[in-house]
Amino acid sequence: MVRRFLLAASMIMLGSIPAWSRDDLVWQPWTADIFDKARQENRFVILDLEAVWCHWCHVMEETTYRDPKVVALLKSKYLTVRADQDAHPDLSSRYGDWGWPATIIFAPDGKEIVKRRGYIEPEGMASLLDAIIKDPSPGPSVTDEPDIKPSGSPLLTADYRAALIQRSVASYDETYGGWGDVHKFIDADSMDWELRLASRGDQAAGKRARSTLDAALNLIDREEGGIFQYSDQADWKSPHYEKIMWYQSNGLRQYSAAYALWKTPAYLEAARDIARYLTTVLKSADGAFYTSQDADVDATIPGKAYYALSAEKRSALGRRPRVDTKSYARENGWAISGLAAYSAATGDVAALDAATSAGRWVLANRSLDSGGFAHGDIDRGGPFLSDTVAMGHALIDLYAATGDRQWLVAAQRAGQSLAARFKDTAGGFLTTLTAEAGVGVFTNPAKPLEEQTQATRLANRLHRYLGDEMFKSMAEHGGKYIAAETHGDLPRALPGILLTDAEIGSEPAHITVVGEKSDSRAIALHAAGRSYPTLYKRVDWWDKREGAMLNPDVRYPDLGEPAAFACSDRVCSLPVFDPPQLAETVDRMQRPPSRSQ
Repeated sequence: MVRRFLLAASMIMLGSIPAWSRDDLVWQPWTADIFDKARQENRFVILDLEAVWCHWCHVMEETTYRDPKVVALLKSKYLTVRADQDAHPDLSSRYGDWGWPATIIFAPDGKEIVKRRGYIEPEGMASLLDAIIKDPSPGPSVTDEPDIKPSGSPLLTADYRAALIQRSVASYDETYGGWGDVHKFIDADSMDWELRLASRGDQAAGKRARSTLDAALNLIDREEGGIFQYSDQADWKSPHYEKIMWYQSNGLRQYSAAYALWKTPAYLEAARDIARYLTTVLKSADGAFYTSQDADVDATIPGKAYYALSAEKRSALGRRPRVDTKSYARENGWAISGLAAYSAATGDVAALDAATSAGRWVLANRSLDSGGFAHGDIDRGGPFLSDTVAMGHALIDLYAATGDRQWLVAAQRAGQSLAARFKDTAGGFLTTLTAEAGVGVFTNPAKPLEEQTQATRLANRLHRYLGDEMFKSMAEHGGKYIAAETHGDLPRALPGILLTDAEIGSEPAHITVVGEKSDSRAIALHAAGRSYPTLYKRVDWWDKREGAMLNPDVRYPDLGEPAAFACSDRVCSLPVFDPPQLAETVDRMQRPPSRSQ
């Protein structure tokens, strides 16, 4: 989902008061009855969908929305509505492809007339508003959404899989690394796909992953830590200085995975810088994580000037770019997964402590009776799929990291909520349980593919960990929606489809430690299992004093001392007692048998 944020520009905060409270226009919040008012007053609705951290949102506020002609046109025939996309996952899911700011203009009946991406200058906005008043016919930006008919199988056909792999390779920039022609960032699904292939010995995929990670080191803030969102130049050397949780989490997770795979010191350093930023600047006093940080200090100190300074000189300013201190379940789930991966690759205990603290905070402050999660303190339109899915993945990551089954039980409840509340009988999963509005385009639920793949992969992980056939059924339900070849018509490579297909169609690397959790030998074996360099794995820790395993799909012998076992398709290795030998044993179990065997 968040890959689509790349079109947002650099960030700024103009003073201590939000820009949208300081103009002559009256901006209304987004509510489900906004179109009732539009019909009563015979007005169009203009939705200004922003991000708190978005530079061009604030520039547009200070220029376009203060232009007298624009203001006059808006007051004459429009209801002006503004929403923060971070606080409204339903709207950001529907309009994420349009970047921030996204400007959507509706007829009074909720039908879309215009969808515009990014900054619109005053003259262009005035011309657009006037043209709509004269002729409200939908423009070329409004097209019918494709009709997705689920496939008969949750797995891709061989030809479709080969075509997607070819598209993924073709979209790679051989000159500068990464995917895309100009804007450069680490696309999470593309990088996960390359790391998956590399961990299985694909040298070409390893080269693509490493070239991209090497280039993206230009986006790391070496002074305060963290990773910038993207570069607006192909050489990765022109960063936009916002720091957003999606990129912190995935950057941390993927540099950690790359370090576990290749032991490259630069990747360890990058992961440390991101972890340091997460656990200082974006961590609240109560253990939760904040959402993002602006690029600029204010209108007088842009990010380019601020981030050119040393840490000491930044501190001497007495102020820094503003942090959005809202704590959402989704963003906390992302942070937990990133820190768990970093702890697995490095053994960093403080990082794992920070992840578990955030997990406890979310369970205490964002849990719903259904087993899912609220987005924030007060949700308009929720609950949302993305919060329950992000936290479901995070809870599994905490279980793998600690062996504490309370996390897996909480993940199980999140999965049950996914099945009971978000399953769409027409295919896939609903983004929200509450429609954004009940008219026009909003009568059709938005189901962005990125959220569908994450939800389906969560169901599959839960099936692998718990052995529950209900979760297998949910993974296949989501897989059939994702496998529909209509998705292949989208104008970009779709590595999330490939990842989902690969995981549904194969067993994860399965490592189980048998031994008391207070025994240093068992602790060392568990650490070795966690650090095994693959993204798709299942790590269990069975301390017999806790009773039977939640998924006793394998019977392990009592050897009188701690041991680890590597399993594949219900076949397990001989016991491993020496942690350094575990990786070799897992490799052997993951290797397919030869024809002669």
